[in-house]
Amino acid sequence: MSYPEQFTGFQAPSAEAWSDFRKQSWAPRPFGDADVDIQVECCGVCASDLHKIAGEWGACPYPLAVGHEVVGRVIRVGQGVTLAQVGQRVGVGAQVYSCLKCRQCRNGNETYCREQVDAYGAVYPGTDHVTQGGYSSHVRIHEYWVYPIPDGLDSAQAAPLLCAGITVFSPLKRFGAGLGKKVGIVGVGGLGHYGIILAKALGAEVWAISRTRAKEADARAMGADGFLATSEAGWSEPHAMTFDLIVNTASSSDGFDLGQYLSLLDVHGRWNSVGLPGGEGFAVRNQDFITNGCSIGTSHLGSRAEMLEMLALVAGKKLPSWVETIPLSKEGLQEAFDKLQTNRARYRSCMVDYEKQFGA
Repeated sequence: MSYPEQFTGFQAPSAEAWSDFRKQSWAPRPFGDADVDIQVECCGVCASDLHKIAGEWGACPYPLAVGHEVVGRVIRVGQGVTLAQVGQRVGVGAQVYSCLKCRQCRNGNETYCREQVDAYGAVYPGTDHVTQGGYSSHVRIHEYWVYPIPDGLDSAQAAPLLCAGITVFSPLKRFGAGLGKKVGIVGVGGLGHYGIILAKALGAEVWAISRTRAKEADARAMGADGFLATSEAGWSEPHAMTFDLIVNTASSSDGFDLGQYLSLLDVHGRWNSVGLPGGEGFAVRNQDFITNGCSIGTSHLGSRAEMLEMLALVAGKKLPSWVETIPLSKEGLQEAFDKLQTNRARYRSCMVDYEKQFGA
């Protein structure tokens, strides 16, 4: 199978004109013995993509193609590759490199490696190459960060799992969501809807927690056993000290009374935030921990082992994600990001029809 010397994709030109996506080409970094070239079939849309190209997270190396929920076919492998083969359908998430040697990597915590490299906008070790994301014809990835997609799992359904799905699956798995556990998912959005689906699949009693009841019917259809609306008076009192784990996926911390949420946790229960809202964040007081000795923290993506386990779980149980597809183009990307900004995506978008832009 042939492969191109240059990759092509839709790049944001600047922070001021980030939505003026331009179809441009670039030379990929030199091909290494552990590398895999993938012809992209589809790619999910994540809020991180918007934050990055809009300049909300600081300096950005424009022009930049974002997108880090990639599914495609392997068209080339390096001579040392053992984890992928030509013709295989695979996925790539938000991280594309770690050293694989440090304490964190050896302990299955490679997403916390100090040398970790993001799928886009980062400099790849030993080069001056800036990584480019999945709104592109191809991506070149170290084999460790390439995951086989199980048969029977639709590509557009699989793609958002590679960031949004694993972001919630990892804390659910690590912190014991399962039979006999009561788990809360704060926020019913792109991340939160996966939290509900995956926590339920792991066997937990699952409660969705949102500001209003506007998404209650959807949350229950996803598998939620119960629903709490935080705008209602006394919403937390009947459930005080009954939750084992709460995963916070909210995209905003405005008006967030963290203490009231923490009061839901049982003794030594855990609050884990995975959303990345802007602003100054939560006000944290020592007094909020005294009544139940609870803990708060966050987590970053998930390990290769967790990724493979999640994909097998979704495929084995035939768990449907709520994903809407949009054909890839400048206009298609603008539509997808507009839905993201206005909270109209239900509940994740995935760019498809790549062959119409880049050929078969």
